[in-house]
Amino acid sequence: MPDMSASVSLAVTHLVPLAKEVDENKVTPGVLGFIVFAVMAVAVWGLMKSMSKHMQKVDFKESPDADAEQAREQADSAARQR
Repeated sequence: MPDMSASVSLAVTHLVPLAKEVDENKVTPGVLGFIVFAVMAVAVWGLMKSMSKHMQKVDFKESPDADAEQAREQADSAARQR
């Protein structure tokens, strides 16, 4: 276990000067940020394409409701009787 702590402290010692060299005003997302953004864009495109395909399969025509038709006929006949 002592070797692990020594190697960690050695790594931190070498990384601290590198972190100080980075200009805080010029930090950018970099390549990793671009890759994450590109993957998310492709995923959204795929989801939109899939949604479009599924929406074309949806039938928007409603089947006639027998109860509603019967209620409408009764209302029409009641209105005619007045």
